[in-house]
Amino acid sequence: MNILSLFPAIPAVMMLGLWISRNIRQIHAVMVSGSSLLLALAIYLVFSYLGMRADGQTAAMLFTDSHVWYAPLNIHYAVGVDGISVAMLLLSAIIVFTGTFASWKMTEGVKEYFLWFCLLSVGVFGFFVSVDLFTMFMFYEVALIPMYLLIGVWGTGRKEYSAMKLTLMLMGGSALILIGILGIYFGSGATTMNVMEIAALHNIPIQMQRIWFPIVFVGFGVLGALFPFHTWSPDGHASAPTAVSMLHAGVLMKLGGYGCFRIAMFLLPDAAQELSWIFIILTTISVVYGAFSACVQTDLKYINAYSSVSHCGLVLFAILMMNTTATTGAVLQMLSHGLMTALFFALIGMIYGRTHTRDIRELSGLMKVMPFLSVCYVIAGLANLGLPGLSGFVAEMTIFNGAFMENDTFHRTVTVIACTSIVITAVYILRLIGKILYGTCTNPEHLKLTDATWDERLAVVVLIVAIGGLGLSPLWMSDMITESVIPMISHILN
Repeated sequence: MNILSLFPAIPAVMMLGLWISRNIRQIHAVMVSGSSLLLALAIYLVFSYLGMRADGQTAAMLFTDSHVWYAPLNIHYAVGVDGISVAMLLLSAIIVFTGTFASWKMTEGVKEYFLWFCLLSVGVFGFFVSVDLFTMFMFYEVALIPMYLLIGVWGTGRKEYSAMKLTLMLMGGSALILIGILGIYFGSGATTMNVMEIAALHNIPIQMQRIWFPIVFVGFGVLGALFPFHTWSPDGHASAPTAVSMLHAGVLMKLGGYGCFRIAMFLLPDAAQELSWIFIILTTISVVYGAFSACVQTDLKYINAYSSVSHCGLVLFAILMMNTTATTGAVLQMLSHGLMTALFFALIGMIYGRTHTRDIRELSGLMKVMPFLSVCYVIAGLANLGLPGLSGFVAEMTIFNGAFMENDTFHRTVTVIACTSIVITAVYILRLIGKILYGTCTNPEHLKLTDATWDERLAVVVLIVAIGGLGLSPLWMSDMITESVIPMISHILN
């Protein structure tokens, strides 16, 4: 079996293991074994990929494999990865691993919860390894479907409303994507749905590209929290259980940015150049609006959810600049935001599990009560506002540097506007940290609370190490990404 096929196959096998598990110990054993194997496989893939590039392999996609699936429409089970895909697979494996330990204390419907969690993982991994349009769409749908039950059954607050809103909006986006990929396939006259082969033909008429590009970009942009289609995201985040919020914000939203770049812009390059200004305006609004919205929230999850709208807006903003530096920054931002947001949601879940509130007006002085979790929260906040030495700084500075390289008034103006999000982010992060962590603990019941347990510490430390590692040593990752970005940008611009 091709190594890439193992990524969706392992969660599928985990589902079988969960189905035959008889008690909580066996369920945990299946999840820890499977998620650890995925993480080890992702790390191995990174080194193997870098080794093949170092040996002179110049093909756009490595580890490729293809099998006919449905001949009448030339649908293949086709897999392959470049530097962007490898980075996303590593991120996904880290989030699945840490999400397992973040869910360690769950007591109700544990088997069913992890079954849906694994099915969601199948879709995410399958999407990132696929290079066939229809196969990508199929895995995309597999990733979306479990979200309804994971939020609607195991969530909190207005969980049914949030789950239905999320599902309807994302399914609406999926309908646009399906229409778009069929338009791309038939418009290109291709004999395959392979992304690389359709791109090589480069023969979709500009009149058709003008139709399909907005449809596909908006379809994926809904999942990437593109303004004004972002409203499902804060509600979904706020109601989801901890590990689902981690996987949802950390990985699932990255499918949106990945799809916008890999499919909408790469396969419809002429329309992308012609119409990009419209979406640049929308993404600039997303960046600033999300940051301002986070400032006025009082719920910890809503603060992080609107922060995600802002940071995911930066991803779409950067890829629309269509230069190598900005696009490399976009992928680094996907990595950084995935890790930071997963860490935030994990810590929020741990704090909520002890205090039974997410209202910042009811929290104070937590640093004295739970110092480990509080210090980790400070680190997550500093990464979010872009402190040098952490992943957020590397990603955002690469994006803004690349965006400002576009030497015209429009691009530089929107870049300056988007840069204001850095200041706004610092305002709400520092205000939040000062409010809930420092000062006097005003609730006597909170003085009796305990700090993090071993499983929580493991999940949090892994995420912090990844955030610090990317921040302190980003060049190996950015070089791997840039090697794959350069030919794609060249294709879009030529």
